[in-house]
Amino acid sequence: MKTLAIVGSSLAGLSAARAARAEGFDGRLLLIGDEVHRPYDRPPLSKDFLAGKVGQETLSLEDPTEDLSMDWVLGERAVALEAAERAVVLASGQRVEADGVVVATGSTARTLPQLDGLENVHTLRTLDDALALRAELRHGARLLVIGAGLIGAEVASTAQSAGAEVTVLGGPRVPLTRSVGAHMGAVLAGLHAAHGVTFIQDAALESVRAEGSRLLSVRLSDGRVVEADAVLVAVGGEAATAWLAGSGVATADGVICDDHGRTSVPGVVAVGDCAAWEDRHLGRHHRHGHWNAALTQPARAIKALLGTPDPQPVGTLPYFWSDQYGIRIQFSGHAELADRVEIEEGDLSTNSFLAAYYRGEKPIGLLSSGQPRLFGKRRRQLERELAAQTFTFS
Repeated sequence: MKTLAIVGSSLAGLSAARAARAEGFDGRLLLIGDEVHRPYDRPPLSKDFLAGKVGQETLSLEDPTEDLSMDWVLGERAVALEAAERAVVLASGQRVEADGVVVATGSTARTLPQLDGLENVHTLRTLDDALALRAELRHGARLLVIGAGLIGAEVASTAQSAGAEVTVLGGPRVPLTRSVGAHMGAVLAGLHAAHGVTFIQDAALESVRAEGSRLLSVRLSDGRVVEADAVLVAVGGEAATAWLAGSGVATADGVICDDHGRTSVPGVVAVGDCAAWEDRHLGRHHRHGHWNAALTQPARAIKALLGTPDPQPVGTLPYFWSDQYGIRIQFSGHAELADRVEIEEGDLSTNSFLAAYYRGEKPIGLLSSGQPRLFGKRRRQLERELAAQTFTFS
């Protein structure tokens, strides 16, 4: 292999480049990204960067002491993959041919058709998105957050701390049900009201009132009218895989991969938010869509791509963290497989607790609120226990 093309210039793409050099790949390395910015950290976009506590320079993921000897192709969107030649076709018409391709294109934020074209309606996925939303968050501004998942909750917390009047519009299900289960999702959703944020559950967006290109208010299905100076649409993301249509790379909710990141096309692997890896515990393919996957998957995928796959099973569990209202929330494992949850430390009423998820007698997940040290210790123990077993829960 003489040329390796990585499509996607965020954490997963940069991690793949680092892994390739660490594995001894000394050929041509290209990193292709549709943004003009060099790789940057996304988690602060909804927290400290959005609050104006840190500047753009602190987001850089690059280490000034490292030399990856890499060719950068930034501000260029991939529009097709010609799998037979492993050629990445860019929107400009340029073709980048390679011996191996890493798909690390991440995800795109979902939007709502009723709100298209309104200048004070935002999504939050990129640095430019965060800059636009930050300009709206003056003291006393009325912010409507549509969606109560991790991004929506973090932005609500940040905006509330900045002195904005915040309303969060949840969906028909309890927030974070898929991630932590309905019961614990309801506990975490309670943080909004506890900190003076208006939380509205199970009321749909019915109509919009606008003046020119700015939204003024929305009417909900329960008859309520919410006035807003700005709106964040945080209703999830979709794997950025449309550009792979016709390539032969199998996709569903993400690029379908084995547990090494290998796709249906030889010489092509996928990592990060866009990749649905085979999960031996779930017994199916699963797109984790969190920061930790973008950090850990590339090393394994690069080994497989270079012909030296790791014989060990995947050693890490799905993991995410979130900072909301001054509380560090952490989760690891598979909440959807649990048949019970036990509070093993602390108290739900204090928002400081450690909850363990069980299926039968087997621990399969951990949720921490305000207990980072205890969570770290228990998480390592849980990963060791599950990594040593080859069972499927489903």
